[in-house]
Amino acid sequence: MVLYKYILKRILMAIPVLIGATFLVFTIMYFAPGDPAEIILGSNATQESLEALRTKLGVNDPFIVQYGRFFFNLLRGDLGTSYRNSLPVTALIADRLCNTIYLAVSGILFAVIIGIPVGVISAIKQYSLLDDIIMFLTLFVTAVPTFWLALILVIVFSVNLGWFPASGMGRGAYNFFISLILPMLTLGCGYAALIARTTRASVLDVKRQDYIDTARAKGLGEDVVVWCHMMQNALIPIVTVVGLNFGVLLGGSVLTESIFSWPGVGRFVVESISYKDTPAVLGSIVVLAILFTLVNLMVDLIYAVLDPRIKSQYQNAWKRG
Repeated sequence: MVLYKYILKRILMAIPVLIGATFLVFTIMYFAPGDPAEIILGSNATQESLEALRTKLGVNDPFIVQYGRFFFNLLRGDLGTSYRNSLPVTALIADRLCNTIYLAVSGILFAVIIGIPVGVISAIKQYSLLDDIIMFLTLFVTAVPTFWLALILVIVFSVNLGWFPASGMGRGAYNFFISLILPMLTLGCGYAALIARTTRASVLDVKRQDYIDTARAKGLGEDVVVWCHMMQNALIPIVTVVGLNFGVLLGGSVLTESIFSWPGVGRFVVESISYKDTPAVLGSIVVLAILFTLVNLMVDLIYAVLDPRIKSQYQNAWKRG
């Protein structure tokens, strides 16, 4: 029962965040230069047709009227109608959201599968040549700009070797997987390096605890000590990094989607901004903010599973509240 109350409390706390995010984005879009009517009809359109389209879109209304109309429609679950093609924003986002989720999930899975074992090995082999090489490579990969890494991957694996397509999303399971590899590597490499460094620091902190020496003194194998004792207590910082970065990937894969022409929400936002399509931009921000909030909530709940002490803190905090 306490867990359900905690979840409800976190969801209610997310409402002011969503309102603030939509208000901020709406304000930026409102005062940004550009006329959506002129962008849609072109520079050769007559003044009468431009004025008629502005009236139809409602862009001539005052700021507070436009935002109030968007907000009250949002309460009814209506994200509005796109300025560009007069289609519901909900349908436009739904067509692209799965593609963004596929990309984000594959990127974070790659980062976890590579980052955690590499970080553990680096911590176990602390101060060795292998540890130095791993730390150098992770620092280098973390510092590499995303666009540069994407271009290098395209030049090597698409242009020179011809193994993977340079852009687009393939149809069919096989073509889809092949087209996903380069965007996945572009997104996942930097986060794999970050997870590896976080895992190394967390394992090193746990490695010096007395109960680890006790486990070894009992005759337990090194694999059991590392994966069953060290990792169980080193997971919380790792889960934090993985959860937050997964939320970032859901909303922050704009550059990768643009470079690889991946039909996701990030690319949709960029195109909508160029047309000053305020409903499309705001709808995308709302959906991504909700997903980010849900990811953070899941991370908090995983904490309670990994460490019962945190669960008791939730219970005490709720009782005091």
